[in-house]
Amino acid sequence: MLFNSVTFLIFFVITLILYYLLPFKIKWVLLLFASCVFYMWWRPEFIILILVSAFSNYFLSGCINISDTSKSRKIFLVLSLVINFGLLFVFKYAVFINHSFMELYSYFDMEYPIGDFDIVLPMGISFFTFQAVGYTIDVYKKRIKPELNFFKFVLYLMFFPQLVAGPIERAENLFKQLFVNHKFNTVNISSGVKFMIMGYFKKVVIADRIAVLVNSVYNSPNDFNGIAYILATLFFTFQIYCDFSGYSDIAIGCAKTFGIDLMRNFNRPYFSKNIKDFWRNWHISLSSWFRDYVYIPLGGSRCSLIKRYGNIMITFILSGLWHGANWTFIIWGGLHGIYQIIGDIKNKIFKTDKPQFFLFNFFRVIMTFAMVAFAWIFFRANTVSDAFYIIGNLFSDIGNITEPQYVYDVLNSVGLSVYEIALGVCLIFFLMVIELFERSNVIHYRLNSLPFIFRFVFYYVIVVAILALGVFGNEGAFIYFQF
Repeated sequence: MLFNSVTFLIFFVITLILYYLLPFKIKWVLLLFASCVFYMWWRPEFIILILVSAFSNYFLSGCINISDTSKSRKIFLVLSLVINFGLLFVFKYAVFINHSFMELYSYFDMEYPIGDFDIVLPMGISFFTFQAVGYTIDVYKKRIKPELNFFKFVLYLMFFPQLVAGPIERAENLFKQLFVNHKFNTVNISSGVKFMIMGYFKKVVIADRIAVLVNSVYNSPNDFNGIAYILATLFFTFQIYCDFSGYSDIAIGCAKTFGIDLMRNFNRPYFSKNIKDFWRNWHISLSSWFRDYVYIPLGGSRCSLIKRYGNIMITFILSGLWHGANWTFIIWGGLHGIYQIIGDIKNKIFKTDKPQFFLFNFFRVIMTFAMVAFAWIFFRANTVSDAFYIIGNLFSDIGNITEPQYVYDVLNSVGLSVYEIALGVCLIFFLMVIELFERSNVIHYRLNSLPFIFRFVFYYVIVVAILALGVFGNEGAFIYFQF
């Protein structure tokens, strides 16, 4: 069930009304039932996978909690990790590894013994797996007590607003909210709806609109040249941001209407002054998960410089692999790891206490944005060879940029008209102005300090834009659903 569908809106409204009509004791039962319906709407049989994951983590975390020795606790933890990542491996990476070996054998003219096969990737498997793993590790580290009620634990894994694409919530935050008596509150409803409206604006007005151009160029790179590649890459940079942060806004807003606060997942990432800051502000729930459960356990920064840089590379390569079973994602993750290491070396060499002026900070933001956009080429390209072809021809026709007719012809050949491209640029600029205004707080809370007329006009414009400019009628699936 897609957030950007009429079916979901009907489902959401019915669930919300019932939630506030039902007695406190069965509110969570309704959320569990609604979450099952939400996930089973796509492929009913895959509910079994979530239940297997839920039962194994529920049972083994209980075993960890009652174990008397550190050795037995560790055995149960390892068993839990094997089951969780084993399921993830089978459904997400088995086909990729098989294809990689097929290509390797073919390269050396050898016969590969295993035939080609395909496996349907369950929606959201990476998200609920990481949430389950984080829970079990927290029990092992004695940060939390295990939940005794199995069905309440299932709800923790399946809470429908964040089930298929996050945020990846920690148990200590979500458990304490799911099972308290949330009474009808107009402030929560109003705040939640505002988040959802902004999410829909990002998704259907911006992301789905510029996706047409991105798909046209990246799916047929041999048909285009440099200017088209640059434009498609810049558009994808904003497409993936609007698509994923739009989903997160809808998820946060949806949960807020039930009185539940999910963590903020994005914080103006394209205004970051360096790559380290970018990862503090981009997909915050995932980057903090890798920091807490991978980077720090590896040794973090409390080790030799070589080992520290090794920890950074391992963390980012795993992050790339988490995103998808393709060498393009691994290279993307590795590239961000290299960025981090270069940035750390630069800071050690050019330490300065001089004040940072506006133009200097502006230059840092532009440079960080350019590095991120360049890495997105690997993320979006269908194959590694496509990515290198695009990079190799990125400036192939840059000399023609001063010829208006040539540029006009290129713009008319990339899947959108010149008017639609200009509209997309204006919408992106509008969104960046909003984020510039946000500063340290989200736009909805910043607007609360302004007179009512300003708030009314803002949301009126956003709603009108959704209805008048929204791209409806296509598949409209969120990019991160594939992960």
